[in-house]
Amino acid sequence: MLTLGIVNTYDRIKVIDAHYRAIARAAPICYAFGFSLALFDFPFKMERDELVEYIMDKTTIGESGKYLDMLNQKNHFFVFDLPKKGFQSQFGQVVATTSKPDPRFAASPEQIADGIRDRQSYLFLVGLGRKGLPKQTFSLAKYHLDLTSAGVSFETCTAIGAIPAHLMGLVSGRMNNEYTNR
Repeated sequence: MLTLGIVNTYDRIKVIDAHYRAIARAAPICYAFGFSLALFDFPFKMERDELVEYIMDKTTIGESGKYLDMLNQKNHFFVFDLPKKGFQSQFGQVVATTSKPDPRFAASPEQIADGIRDRQSYLFLVGLGRKGLPKQTFSLAKYHLDLTSAGVSFETCTAIGAIPAHLMGLVSGRMNNEYTNR
């Protein structure tokens, strides 16, 4: 399972536009590239189905939430508090996305793509807010991924689109290379 996890670092009490707009933007990306979507520490006090309806009422992005609804119907949409000791094991290996990876935990996009090709499960964490991912998430991550391999920082929604697209492009390219080299 491949999951894009968005960690809220904005307001944890009040719902703001950035919350539901990021969710609406992430859903079609996740759907298109075969990822699940997980939200962590969002201030919504409603059940998952209610949240989907709320997003659908609030935005025209992603065909008014159509893709979020489709993810939810296939049980590929999750909402959690931010864990203190570790992320849910069903998501597989945790990958903190950052432009400044700790060299001890750094993984290249190609290494992650090879893991995906070998059917490993990953949870890719992206921070929603000016501060990026909370510090404690880095200690819970097995890998730190700089998608650019050049230290270039992305705005949240840019990262939301780039991570699945780039990694699945690498996976596809590597599979095509294996096929043509036979």
